[in-house]
Parts: sequence; C-alpha cells; structure tokens
Amino acid sequence: MENLVYAIVLLPLIGFVINGLFGKRLPKALVGGLATLVVFAAFLISVSIFIGFPADGTPVIVKAFEWFTIGGIQVNFGFQIDQLSLMMMMIVTGIGSLIHLYSIGYMSHDKGFYKFFSYLNLFIFSMLLLVMGSNYLILFIGWEGVGVCSYLLIGFWYNNKEYGKAARKAFIMNRIGDLGLLMGIFMIALHTNS
Repeated sequence: MENLVYAIVLLPLIGFVINGLFGKRLPKALVGGLATLVVFAAFLISVSIFIGFPADGTPVIVKAFEWFTIGGIQVNFGFQIDQLSLMMMMIVTGIGSLIHLYSIGYMSHDKGFYKFFSYLNLFIFSMLLLVMGSNYLILFIGWEGVGVCSYLLIGFWYNNKEYGKAARKAFIMNRIGDLGLLMGIFMIALHTNS
C-alpha cells in the first residue's frame, strides 16, 4: 500500500514537472492527455485502496521520512490514510480528472495551454497534500500550494483587469486564512505538545 500512496501524490507532480518543462514543445493533445491521465490514474489507485481498506478503519500512517525535530517533538513527512482521507482523495482526483478532461476542449485555442495544465496538476498535487498529510504542517504546505494555484488559475488571463483583481483578492483572502490556520496549528502544538 505504501508505494500506491506515494504514486497517488507523485503522479500529478510528475505531470506538473513534465508539462511545465517540456509542454511548450509538445503537441496540445499530448499535454492535455498526460495531465488528465496522471490524475485519472491517481483516482483509480485511490479507488483500489478504498475498496481494499480494512473494515475496522484503523488509520494507516505512511511515513516518507523524518522531517525535523524541534523541542523534543519529531515531525515526520508522511501521509495518513483513513476513511475520510480516502473519500477526499477520490473526490479530488475523480472530479479533478473530469475538470482536466473538460479543459482540453475549453482551452484548446489558448496559447498558454501547457501552463494551464501544469497549474491544474500542481493544484491536484497540493490538494492531495492537504487531505492526505499526516500532520498539520503538511496540511499547511498543501493549503499554501492550493492558494498559489488558485492565484495562478484565477489570474490565468492576466491581461483582463477583472481577472487580475479577482486573483489578487483570492491571494489576500488566502493570507487571512493562513493566519487563522497557523494560529490553530500553534495552539494545538502548545496544548498537546505534539
């Protein structure tokens, strides 16, 4: 199961890297197909884990590596798999793959086609970090990634002033959310010493 969990997270990241670095030189059909395929593959893997997940529902922690230790608290970079995270993984990748598929036609005449699909793959990767993280710091990294991708996708047609304003508004609102989320994380750490 460990390798499958890594695959779910890494597939959209691989799509982001490939399309981000080489997408400008690749045919649009390949860019859109690759971006959609990696998210759909992550969906299928999520469904397979969900079907085979133990009935007792005991959460499974998949520890990638020891991240850091501070004040006697060891923080690992890992993922928690349970019924809630599996449901959210299927929603993110399932609906995400449909959005990717729809966007192939919708964005077909856009010059920034490859950038758009890179941003979409990065958005899915960030959402997966947010819902799968085994601690609040990974959740926060995912939250920040979703915020950056929201800014990039909302302001994608930056030549339109209204879209630019909406992107900046989303960016500012995310910073307000950051403050609340960070305060919550620090209060939990303070009260639970974990």
